Amino acid sequence: MSLINSIKNNAKTKLRTIVLPEPEDERVLKAAQQVLEDKTANIILIGNEETIKADAQKCGANIDGATIVDPKKFDNIDTYIDELVELRKSKGLTRQEATEIMTTEPRFFGCMMVRLKDADGLVAGSNSPTADVLRAAIQVIKTAPGINTVSSAFIMETKDGQFGDNGLILFADCAVLPDPNSEQLADIAASTAATAKNVVGLDPRVAMLSFSTMGSAEHPLVSKVQQAVQILKDRNVDFKFDGEMQADAAIIPSIGQKKAPESKVAGTANVLVFPDLQSGNIGYKLVQRFAGADAHGPIVQGLAKPVNDLSRGCSVEDIANLVAITATQVVD
Repeated sequence: MSLINSIKNNAKTKLRTIVLPEPEDERVLKAAQQVLEDKTANIILIGNEETIKADAQKCGANIDGATIVDPKKFDNIDTYIDELVELRKSKGLTRQEATEIMTTEPRFFGCMMVRLKDADGLVAGSNSPTADVLRAAIQVIKTAPGINTVSSAFIMETKDGQFGDNGLILFADCAVLPDPNSEQLADIAASTAATAKNVVGLDPRVAMLSFSTMGSAEHPLVSKVQQAVQILKDRNVDFKFDGEMQADAAIIPSIGQKKAPESKVAGTANVLVFPDLQSGNIGYKLVQRFAGADAHGPIVQGLAKPVNDLSRGCSVEDIANLVAITATQVVD
């Protein structure tokens, strides 16, 4: 069974409620139909009901079963506005400004639905920049307890099954944070371990990557990774991790045994945390192209509740798949 089919089966057992705040995009409407037919999630569409239904009929999307919520007619809008004012009071947000945001900015409204437990997660970005999606998520949903960093992960599905767990291995951060410090690297490790466990069903074994293995080189860039490892030790996290280590020591047993014989992670890592965005982004693209791997993501992580961002060039299938992934990120 492919990874995405496994994720969809997992999503079916949970049947979470996911918000799609961009129904003006016909791909979103067609994806809503697919999700509802597959029974991988319940769907909430945000906007004017008549307009959404007319658009769905025009593009041939059957959205029967989806819930449509119009912020301008929403019974509980005052609670949403008050909550936003409270969240942004340190920034001087007025109630009038909050009212404008909640009734005209569907990504903010959708994130508030998730925050206040009227929905479980949100998927957006087919019709808006990543910055707009993440801004709403960070301002409204905030980061997870004990985590101060929003990051991303790719699930790499390699065809030969040689590395990670039967070819499944997570790369982070490859899309969000350009130059993480040690504390942020530790956050990325913890968030990616959670993604590995909740979305993919793996027992995470996290390698903190560097051009050095266990002190083989001295440099400030190496020290940054070493400090991140110490932070994880101090936090007493509940997943296996080690570092700093080179990529070959992380994923090839014979090299891991030679370079880091005392490590419980070296040679068998299924989560690779890169020291910065440049290396992470380059790394996943090289594996995707050279090895013909499927790269599932980026999956946004580190938020208190799941929000994921789509590429504006996404397909209907991409949206439906990300809805299923988002549903599996929900933690009871």
